[in-house]
Amino acid sequence: MIRTLRDDDAGAYVVLRREALLDSPLAFGASPADDFASSAGTIRDRLGRGPEWAILGAFEGGLVGAVGVFRDGHVKSSHKAHLWGMYVARSHRRQGIGAELVQSALRHARSLAGVSWVHLAVSSAAPGARRVYERAGFEVWGTEPEALRHDGQAAVEHHMALYLGESSP
Repeated sequence: MIRTLRDDDAGAYVVLRREALLDSPLAFGASPADDFASSAGTIRDRLGRGPEWAILGAFEGGLVGAVGVFRDGHVKSSHKAHLWGMYVARSHRRQGIGAELVQSALRHARSLAGVSWVHLAVSSAAPGARRVYERAGFEVWGTEPEALRHDGQAAVEHHMALYLGESSP
C-alpha cells in the first residue's frame, strides 16, 4: 500500500532514510551527518507543509520505500515539482514498488494546480532508479560530472524532467 506519510510515520521515515544513505551513499547528495531528514521533528514540520510538500511511503508491514515530492517555492518556477529521496529497501526491490512510488508521486504532482513539469536528479550509482524514471517517461536534459564524491569515488548526476501537460496556474 502506498500513501502520504503522516506525523506518526516520521520516526519510521527517519530510520528508512538513514538506511538509504548508508546503503547507497553515492545515490544521495546527503549523508547521515548532514541530512535534514535525520530528525522526526523536522520531518513532521515538512509534512505540515502539505500538499505542496509530501513524502509518499510504501508499506508492507512497515515502511519499505519512500519518495518525496514538492512544488518549487519560487513564484516564477512554481509550475515545477521535484521528486527527491527515492528509496526502496533491498529486501523489497524488484517487486515494482519503485514504479508504484513514482506513479503516486506523479499523481500528487498533478494534483497541485499549475504544475506542468516534474524534475529530479538521479545518480549514475543508481541505474535501477534511472530505468524506473525512464519507464515513467522522464528524459535526461543535463548531466553533471562528479556531482557526488564519497570514499574516493565519484558519481555523475543526471537531471531528468517529465512534462505533465499544460495546467492552469
